[in-house]
Amino acid sequence: MLRATPHLDITSVYKKDQQQDAALTSTARHRHGRQWPSALGAVLGTALLLSACGKGAHGAEGGGGGFPPPEVTTLDVAPADIPVAYEYVGQTAGSREVEVRARVTGIIEKRLYQEGTRVARDQLLFKLDSATYAAQVATAEANVATAEAKLKQADRDASRLKPLIEARAISQKEYDDASSGLDLARAALKSAQAQLRAAKIDLDHTDIRAPLSGVIGRALKEEGALVNAPGDSLLATLAQTDPIHVDFGVSEADSLRFKQETSAGSLKLPEGGFVVHVKTSDGKDLGKQGKLDFTDYKADPTTGSYLTRAVFANGDGALSPGQFVHVELGGAVRPGAIAIPQRAVLDGPTGKYVYVLGKGKDGGPIAEPRPIVPGEWVSLDGKVKNAWVVQKGLKAGDQVIVDGVAKIFMPGSPVKLASAAKPGQAAAAPAQADAKPQTDAKK
Repeated sequence: MLRATPHLDITSVYKKDQQQDAALTSTARHRHGRQWPSALGAVLGTALLLSACGKGAHGAEGGGGGFPPPEVTTLDVAPADIPVAYEYVGQTAGSREVEVRARVTGIIEKRLYQEGTRVARDQLLFKLDSATYAAQVATAEANVATAEAKLKQADRDASRLKPLIEARAISQKEYDDASSGLDLARAALKSAQAQLRAAKIDLDHTDIRAPLSGVIGRALKEEGALVNAPGDSLLATLAQTDPIHVDFGVSEADSLRFKQETSAGSLKLPEGGFVVHVKTSDGKDLGKQGKLDFTDYKADPTTGSYLTRAVFANGDGALSPGQFVHVELGGAVRPGAIAIPQRAVLDGPTGKYVYVLGKGKDGGPIAEPRPIVPGEWVSLDGKVKNAWVVQKGLKAGDQVIVDGVAKIFMPGSPVKLASAAKPGQAAAAPAQADAKPQTDAKK
């Protein structure tokens, strides 16, 4: 066993070692397993180890391996009513989406709109060849005229025979035949008039108009193309974008949690329903406030979520059908909840935890790990979601270390208390207001 001496002559030891190595042959060095001068390294290592142990034993240099205790900032935990919001990915859709179809068969003569633009209700979009349908209208008009003439003739015959039957100058059969002829003439006129109306409708359908106001897509058929009704009759699609719908799914777990927490009183929903905001896919708030107008009564069997729909005014056309957006449901409050800055939360092998201020054996402050169960990300500065609701693990009066956690060497290490921050101040520190929690990589 090596013994540290206060007057060890390192130089003499090194020279002696060199002389011994020089006296050995290469074969002997290999046999004895001696390839490098080792006495000097052993002595130096022992001296350094005893030096480090000496400092740690006195404790004059502080907490971890002789380093001074890290300076930390703490947050005094205090329950408060904290507003929470829930965000989902949704997709926009027109509040009314229709297919523009031809109702009659014909050749497209003209397309009278510009693709991708807004059109007004009843605006003429396509015009089909109408010559055949105009001829059918003319034929139907002639049939109506013929039916009217026959009706007049039958009416005259019946009128002429009426006084004769009263005078018993003719047989009852002759009068009955005249009366039946009058009824048949009236029916024939009605049939001819119905055929005329149908012919006019078909003629009108050669002008294909917008069924509603909205944005129209590309034309699926151009001039000269044959349109077959009711088969190959789709010409374009049209969507009403003001108001506009946003469809998104609320998971079964979220839906169940809302009900349970609302019943338990740990979550208070707004009386008039969620306040709904929409953001673009890159997180930009469009400043639009909408409302929920539909929630499906059953979960989608493929996704396990409930289809939910929000409606927004879209007069400025900022949203287009088919966009992916973020839907934020706000207005809910967690009464008497605890929130801490995200930078204070760390990841461990068994889950998330924080360091709280404790007392060591000598009464000094130390960093004690405390497992927590986090909830929603919330905003305590009104700008970014820089805090985490803690559902379990903390109580009022705890002092959570929010700054300096990266310098804590290990659980139970001594720390130096710099200052204690108020709950709102610690969460809103601009330099640390990022939206991601810290991990063990920073320790």
